[in-house]
Amino acid sequence: MKKVIIIGSGFSSIASACYMASAGYTVTVLEKNEQVGGRASLLEINGFKFDMGPSWYWMPDIFERFFADFGRKVTDYYQLEKLSPGYRVYFGKDNFIDISDKPEEIIETFENIEPGSGKHLRDFMKKAKANYEIAMQDLVYNPGRSILELVSVETAKRLPLFVQNISQTVRKNIKDPKLRSILEFPVLFLGAKPNNTPAFYNFMNHADFGMGTWYPKGGFNAVAKGMHQLAEELGVKFKVNEEVTEIRTENNSATAVVTKNGVFKADIVISGADYAHTETLLKNTVQNYSKDYWQKKTFAPSSFLYYVAFDRKVPQLQHHNLFFDTDFEQHAEEIYDTKTLPKKPLFYANFSSKTDDGLCPEGKEVGFFLIPVAVDLEDSKEIHDVYFELIMDRIEKNTGENLRNSVIFKKSFGVNDFKERYHSCRGNAYGLANTLLQTSVLRPRINNKKIKNLFYTGQLTVPGPGVPPALISGKVVTDYILKNTNRIL
Repeated sequence: MKKVIIIGSGFSSIASACYMASAGYTVTVLEKNEQVGGRASLLEINGFKFDMGPSWYWMPDIFERFFADFGRKVTDYYQLEKLSPGYRVYFGKDNFIDISDKPEEIIETFENIEPGSGKHLRDFMKKAKANYEIAMQDLVYNPGRSILELVSVETAKRLPLFVQNISQTVRKNIKDPKLRSILEFPVLFLGAKPNNTPAFYNFMNHADFGMGTWYPKGGFNAVAKGMHQLAEELGVKFKVNEEVTEIRTENNSATAVVTKNGVFKADIVISGADYAHTETLLKNTVQNYSKDYWQKKTFAPSSFLYYVAFDRKVPQLQHHNLFFDTDFEQHAEEIYDTKTLPKKPLFYANFSSKTDDGLCPEGKEVGFFLIPVAVDLEDSKEIHDVYFELIMDRIEKNTGENLRNSVIFKKSFGVNDFKERYHSCRGNAYGLANTLLQTSVLRPRINNKKIKNLFYTGQLTVPGPGVPPALISGKVVTDYILKNTNRIL
């Protein structure tokens, strides 16, 4: 049996491991850190459990499709609960909008705020759903090797949506700034400025309004654990605390992966680790891209993250909360244009223990806070502390909840931590931005151009950032390998 070595154990790596094992390969996954899951790691302190990374469960159909490929169901591995409301958006003191789990109620909410906007939202969501179906059926499962992958009757009809941007389509008919920001936030937090993101990406609004926001019991780490369990059932071997230091090559082939603890021979190597970092494990002569290449790319945000334990429940907030009580466009400019520390940032507050009481001791609460920031920022504990105080102030101002005096402990995580724990290029949290010039064939390619049996998966290649795209990326790379096995081996 041919040996496959997979670097990293994030969602794309585990997905590719499952597909390769199912196809009959002997698969070993090497993980740098102390647990499997990549950025979906679990932080546990004194009975408080925190998801370290992803916390929004969107696009449930992609997860179902993944498990179905192996004759399984999501419910075989973890349980889901649909959140109602999906999330709350704050715009000022006692000024908030709850986003229902029912599309018709969302339309009614828009109409009540801006008469006439309900009709426009209904039309917008109809188009978003159609784009979602085309993207999932015709586009995102392609390997990004040819521009022809984007050409079909349906995509040809939507060519203007690749020229127009999200802001243009949202703002054409929706005038209220609060409603605009709700429609634009998915691409801001996960990819790029709305005015730099092709309008076709409004399919993310269908993922939001049309499919709803879900919660996997146990947190997002439960999803990683479920996939890990499936992979082991398929025969995959996992090794943690195995940081890869070198990919050995000979005669235009990868022959072994070297860690601090040993050497793992390979017939095929797939890296789900940070793409730019993976390149540093190779000799310069066989790298796909130079350091300058990565400096010129447009990255999605990095983040300041906070994991906080509270000594009481927090009744005034929902499971998911977005604080948009400041200038949306200014913060976007600070992330993508000026690349400076934000003056008045938008932020996200998560209290998942409101849904799942197994995450903390009885009567307590776990809080997870996120501020999107530019990559390559100056970073320090002192800076983190300043922004944490800002978060506490803004929550109290907008909700009346004084959380500062209820903190048992807090742990922060920032740009430098992304670099150290995940070898994240420039400290990015989400990968490359979804701009027109970084779509499909214009993203870093899934195969090494000089090493015939070395491949890449994850958020820096196709199809893009986010957990569902990571699952898709794992399938994309293994489909490509399996279709080209004779040429590779």
